[in-house]
Amino acid sequence: MKSQVFRKDERGIKDIGWLKSNFYFSFSDYYNPVKSAFGTLFAFNDDYVEPGKGFGIHPHVNMEIISVLLKGKMNHIDSLGYSTTIEEGGVQIMSAGTGLRHEEYNIGEEDVNFLQIWILPKLQNIAPRYQVRSFPKEKRMNQLKTILSNEEGLEHCWINQNAKFSLGHFDTAQEVVYNLNPANKCLFIFSIEGKINVDGTDINERDAIGVWETGTVPIHCDAGAHFLVIETPVNQK
Repeated sequence: MKSQVFRKDERGIKDIGWLKSNFYFSFSDYYNPVKSAFGTLFAFNDDYVEPGKGFGIHPHVNMEIISVLLKGKMNHIDSLGYSTTIEEGGVQIMSAGTGLRHEEYNIGEEDVNFLQIWILPKLQNIAPRYQVRSFPKEKRMNQLKTILSNEEGLEHCWINQNAKFSLGHFDTAQEVVYNLNPANKCLFIFSIEGKINVDGTDINERDAIGVWETGTVPIHCDAGAHFLVIETPVNQK
């Protein structure tokens, strides 16, 4: 097993008042040549948005854009005709494909905290697509819950890539073993709350670790651990 650790205190930071972004890879005006991406995981941002503020209408093309709402309430309006509200536990994906435009604002009374994640697509120039689903903590306790997959289904979102996202939330200390096909696959594991240990490395709250060249990844969870596992191709073929 090979690994790379992404520590909270090593993130790129952008603070423009109403928006505070923490970048794990090169993004916006933050550039780090040794942390430009991880496999086909192109961007991973831990964002905070003040009430009443947000992102005006803007375009995306040929990118899989996933938002995981950790706190607060945010709206979504796009050129496909969707108008939705996302709250804590909500997950949305935009397969931008040939192009779409969207806007989103904090419509609650507290700061929004969400993970903005970009994955390179498997197929280029597909018809753009939007999907949103909710995954409340109480319905996924003490398990790794699939929230996004390349296979369509009724209980998770669909992505245009051979990727899978899983959320883990455990109220007791235990070990979870994640199995994957090691051929051209890697894992990016992000600690949302609490502490986990991966391959002998402590991953504290808001730290992350990337692992590859392995088919089995044991994750030791402390009580209260809440984390996200992203399985994605190393290279687009």
